[in-house]
Amino acid sequence: MTRMKAFLTAEDGAAVVDMTMLMAALVGLALAVTVQVSNGMEDLSGDLSTTMVNHDVNPAF
Repeated sequence: MTRMKAFLTAEDGAAVVDMTMLMAALVGLALAVTVQVSNGMEDLSGDLSTTMVNHDVNPAF
């Protein structure tokens, strides 16, 4: 019984749980930022493609 009580009152693993939750939050934030940047880059590359297709290039310098 004393081992069970000691196990339940021990706080050795609390830091591991805290760090795990912090890392999960950081990974989620990184994924959210990646999605937003990806969408923005897709819009910009589409605009650039449209501009380049509609632009005539003179072959003579």
